Amino acid sequence: MQSTVAPAPAAADIRADIRHVIGSIPYRMALAGGWIDQPFLSQHNPTPPGSMVVVALEPEFRFMDRCGLGTSTRRVAQRMWGDRLPDRPPADLVRELYDAENQGQAEPSGSQDMAGLIYPGISRLDYDITVEGGYFPAHVENCCDPDVAAWVGRVIHLVPVCPRPAGYNPLGIKNLDAEWIRRLGRSGQDCYAAILQRNLAALGESFNECMRCWEALLPHVVRHPALTVDLMALLAYYQARYPGAMYSGCGGGYLFVVADEPVPGGFRVTVRLPGREAQR
Repeated sequence: MQSTVAPAPAAADIRADIRHVIGSIPYRMALAGGWIDQPFLSQHNPTPPGSMVVVALEPEFRFMDRCGLGTSTRRVAQRMWGDRLPDRPPADLVRELYDAENQGQAEPSGSQDMAGLIYPGISRLDYDITVEGGYFPAHVENCCDPDVAAWVGRVIHLVPVCPRPAGYNPLGIKNLDAEWIRRLGRSGQDCYAAILQRNLAALGESFNECMRCWEALLPHVVRHPALTVDLMALLAYYQARYPGAMYSGCGGGYLFVVADEPVPGGFRVTVRLPGREAQR
């Protein structure tokens, strides 16, 4: 019987570009405002729209799974489209990918996962429950300025912490307080404004504010019996020493640390821009 296993890439190909191994579909960072893309939460926002920020990343290495970098959505995109995003309107691709990933899911992922992979550069996603039920952004504000992208890649440091454990559910407790939801949506607006202004202190504070909101609204995101790392103690350490820090997703993942100096154990990423790679 003929083998169906794809042949390994030639050694020369592997040396030439890691994309021969991990593929060319982008990864994505989700910054301040995360969870506002979920209608169960945004429906209680007293001052819509609420916003969150996503950043498309060049696939320069393989990120860990279950760490909030869009790896599961990326795998679905690779199964659907192969190694490249189709040349069609991003909003259409977001819906197509959303439908494919969430088919039959009792707790669907938010559309920010798809938008972060598909829109290049840095994007502010605005969510309003009165627009498409809050499932998709009411508006997308996008920045592909190379200088801004280079600044983001320079001042956000990723510190590996831990993947979220198997069987972990961040939604065991929902404290859907309207004021905290308003603050969460505002943290995304502040984050995007800080990035455009290249304001290190404001960017860090938007991260810190987002984490305060997560702890208040969905405490199992950072405190849960299945977690083996004291996420809040670790977060407090970095927030006390740098302008700001937040987790890449629920249950840990990576810490995003805002700093204009090297962060021990941290690394930087490259923002994906249309047509070419951003320079670090």
